[in-house]
Amino acid sequence: MNAAHPENVTGSTQAVSGVLYPASAAEVAAIVRRHRSPRRPLYPVSQGLNWGYGSRSPVTADNTLIDLSRMNRILNADEISLDKPIAVIEPGVTQAQLSAFLAERCPELTFNVTGAGCDTSILGNALDRGVGYFGPRKEDLFGLEIVTGTGEILRTGFRRLGEESPLAHCHPYGLGPMLDGLFFQGNFGIVTSACFRLIPHRPKEVAISMALRSVAFLAEFIDQLARLKRDGLLTSVTHIGNKARTQSTLSYGVTRYLEQQCGYTPERAAAEADQVIALVAPDEWASLAAVTGNAGQVRAAIKEIRQRVGRIARVMVVTDTLLDVGYAVTHALRFIPFARANAAAIHSIRPLHALALGIPTDAPIDNLLWKYGRTDLPAKALDESPCGLLFVNPALPLDGKAVVAVVGELESVAERYGHKLYMTLNIETSTSMVAVINLLFDRSNPEETARARQCADAMLACIRRHGLEPYRARADMMPDIVADNEYWRTIRRLKEIFDPDNIIAPGRYNFST
Repeated sequence: MNAAHPENVTGSTQAVSGVLYPASAAEVAAIVRRHRSPRRPLYPVSQGLNWGYGSRSPVTADNTLIDLSRMNRILNADEISLDKPIAVIEPGVTQAQLSAFLAERCPELTFNVTGAGCDTSILGNALDRGVGYFGPRKEDLFGLEIVTGTGEILRTGFRRLGEESPLAHCHPYGLGPMLDGLFFQGNFGIVTSACFRLIPHRPKEVAISMALRSVAFLAEFIDQLARLKRDGLLTSVTHIGNKARTQSTLSYGVTRYLEQQCGYTPERAAAEADQVIALVAPDEWASLAAVTGNAGQVRAAIKEIRQRVGRIARVMVVTDTLLDVGYAVTHALRFIPFARANAAAIHSIRPLHALALGIPTDAPIDNLLWKYGRTDLPAKALDESPCGLLFVNPALPLDGKAVVAVVGELESVAERYGHKLYMTLNIETSTSMVAVINLLFDRSNPEETARARQCADAMLACIRRHGLEPYRARADMMPDIVADNEYWRTIRRLKEIFDPDNIIAPGRYNFST
């Protein structure tokens, strides 16, 4: 990758003037102080794998990248336990790193994993308000350490008392106004570490798959799932994927199974994969959520879930044991087409099911690399592939009828531009949900790239016609989402306090000047 021109899957990029690799908060502070007087802009990235949102590309041109990937320590590694479920992490700590650490040192704990990939930064994703399998990652962070635009180091909450304080890594609120929220989706400073909540494994953890019997039930389905969430019966984020999302997620795993386990040629595997996916994932909408607790709680929750949604959706309980036994039987009988189809599906589902248990996977990224003919690349090199990926993700009210209306109009917009929407509706809180929608295109084709960008712009306009906004924005969207109103003018005035020279990520969730 050309460091001076960091191409990425969105097809939009800005030239940068160089890259710096600090190894500590003190080094970051020194860099900021050196760049103040000449007012040279800095753009911090954690691992730079913010795929579909801009990756390493700044909002404005000629920034110096501050690559924080060398800052990859778990600062309180010797203190983490079931009784102290907090990890103090730096920006370079990845999902794979923390997962491996917990598996070795404290297997009773897991964490709020996303499907973004093994090598993605936990801190970078959380600060951009990413959504994990257990909930919004914003809720997982507190006690931030920040280098401000003046080169000072600020610690929020009770971390300001020093790392030795018994309150530093356990009390999330501190005393006085809470500053933490100013550094999520903002450009007031560079976060160099934070406290990250870990999650104890429950005695019993199962996944609930619910396939909608008819698209006519979608609004009612959303409302019923919302009630299950509010009643505490579904204990994770509830993912509701459309057929395009579900089938595309399975494609690579199914094809690879047919090639590796059945000896198929790539051409034969591709032909049969379509038949397999049509057989095992025929539904227009399917949902996946977790139910956790002790055995009695899980049993009672499953019974209640079946009673509430059984009329409008097929309900299946998915466990590791079920997957293991199902795979062993169907794989042994793979000479029978129906058994072979189910073995291929289970092979594809396994790594995705593990996400709910806190085990990160590259399966979704591998699927994109396969789709665009670059299986020779590691997942973290997605930006080097021809894959084009744009996210347009609206925040939504938890109201089935309203959501169905927005979804229908967005699908019509995409169809006008020749695009299929890959969409997941995520119930992330008891009162709201978000849609994760991506457009895929061949980035090596200028016409496809231009059409995808036009489609994304039209989708943003559609979202706003419904009085909605994205919950997370791409780097190239920033000029469109920052408006000249009192809210954003207040954000700009706050910027002048923390970063009076406007050198940290100019234009990111803020005015560029």
